[in-house]
Amino acid sequence: MYISSHQGIKNIAILGSTGSIGTQTLEVIAENPNRFKAYVITANRNADLLIEQSLKFEPAYAVICDESLYAQVKEALAHTSIKVLAGYEEVKQVVTLPEIDIVLTAMVGFSGLEPTINAVKAGKHIALANKETLVVAGELITDLAKQHNVKLLPVDSEHSAIFQCLAGEDQNPIEKIILTASGGPFRGKDSDFLATVTRHQALKHPNWVMGAKITIDSASLMNKGLEVIEAKWLFDLSLEQIEVIVHPQSIVHSLVQFEDGSMKAQMGLPDMKLPIQYALGYPERIKNDYKRFDFTAYPTLTFEKPDMGTFRNLAYAFDALKTGGNMPCIVNAANEIAVAGFLHDKVGFLAMSDVIEQCMHKIPSITHPTLDDYLNTDKETRILAQNLIEQMPLKALTV
Repeated sequence: MYISSHQGIKNIAILGSTGSIGTQTLEVIAENPNRFKAYVITANRNADLLIEQSLKFEPAYAVICDESLYAQVKEALAHTSIKVLAGYEEVKQVVTLPEIDIVLTAMVGFSGLEPTINAVKAGKHIALANKETLVVAGELITDLAKQHNVKLLPVDSEHSAIFQCLAGEDQNPIEKIILTASGGPFRGKDSDFLATVTRHQALKHPNWVMGAKITIDSASLMNKGLEVIEAKWLFDLSLEQIEVIVHPQSIVHSLVQFEDGSMKAQMGLPDMKLPIQYALGYPERIKNDYKRFDFTAYPTLTFEKPDMGTFRNLAYAFDALKTGGNMPCIVNAANEIAVAGFLHDKVGFLAMSDVIEQCMHKIPSITHPTLDDYLNTDKETRILAQNLIEQMPLKALTV
């Protein structure tokens, strides 16, 4: 168990404090002031909320990535002792501060990679909400974590579930893990239906409240694909040991099957504050007053196979994991551009998969990539994906 020497309180750096995971992390910290302190908080462009959070939680550091907003944040916090920084380079460096115990990475997409690498090298334990970090550079990150004796504590509900199921099972080999997926808002829909869906429809997730990017990924099943790749690295698994099952109620968060056929599942109501609290407090379970699960309110729990023919992104993620090297990086970068295009009504829902597929075929594959290879692959893929979107004939979308 690692407890901070700062009067028993763990100092937390929250990368992406204004997003869905970041705001819920601050709620957990507010509920446990004798255990956690928000020591560093960062935001991309949401200066107003960063200022509000800073005034409430009084972190030692507040960092705004968009340097054009530095003056606004600096002026608003001038009467406080909070150090205000600006720019991505500052985010990458602030995670190395000696006072920090845990870095919670909740930045969106590829941007979380380099700050996480720096935090690991500085010996900081990672509460990982940015799955793209392991998707893009899983081998690099896990090797560094071993070298620096750093724990990677999953915050995704599915990976947290697997992590919890494996507690006390160090000597028992895994036969397979089963990641559950809600199926998103379009579960059971066919390609004809999906060809005309709008961003407003895709942003209405039936069970979870999340940021826009991850909500679209959930609707396309890419989120589950990214989780498959993340699980491979978190739990040292082969492709054959990872299965995905659709579970619309989102009560069983994931399962582990052991070599004797026994299965363990972690269950609970869909609430991201639970895995956040578990990661920050690990290995202790902290008492809370969150709503409890009632079996009588869920008399039926159902499970079904995912439709990887219609929702091709999940199949592409499995393909990328099988290929290895920089292929997951290609898939992630193409997906980030495709999702941004969809959210701005520049590409259709199904066409996002077309963009990803073409990038997988056109960007050169590298079997043993370095960090520079990952950075270059990401850049090249984004350029190609953007060009593909601009060249696509755009069907009228109902917004």
